[in-house]
Amino acid sequence: MLVTAKPPLTAAWWNDLRTALVHLSTVHTDRTAVRQAYLDRAMPKYLAFLGGPVPTTPPSWSTAHGDLHWANLVGPELGILDWEGWGTAPAGYDAALLHAYSLGMPERAERVRQELSPLLDSEDGRFAELVVITELLQSAERGDNVELVPALRLRAKEVWHRTAADGVKVLLREYD
Repeated sequence: MLVTAKPPLTAAWWNDLRTALVHLSTVHTDRTAVRQAYLDRAMPKYLAFLGGPVPTTPPSWSTAHGDLHWANLVGPELGILDWEGWGTAPAGYDAALLHAYSLGMPERAERVRQELSPLLDSEDGRFAELVVITELLQSAERGDNVELVPALRLRAKEVWHRTAADGVKVLLREYD
């Protein structure tokens, strides 16, 4: 669900969300929230505008809520609703999904990035962002959250360029 109003969230609420996502990621399950076959099929199609081959295999998998957006979060005490889609997904998936759904409000998106940076600012997190962007671009074709498409495409390019820059840094370190 697209966020259009700024909910009042405390530092404790954000801390509880980070803690909940970290604990959830370690839960063992046979349930699946995101399938590898979907990534192999959809990511090259919906991210073709990036201009290069898009990796489709996540660096790692973990357990996720699978539908973490603002309509499924409550406060002032943290509550997470709507658990029917939980299961394994690329690591960082929930943080990436919440961030993507916040892109309609840049200030809120920046707060999500700031608060969930340990989950987003990594190889796992960047890959998860590309997965989520793929899903939301596909759903926009069906008329869902169409207003997010420009921001999603811009964010995909930012993530893609950062991923490429990080790859160059790794290569340079290998030659030092």
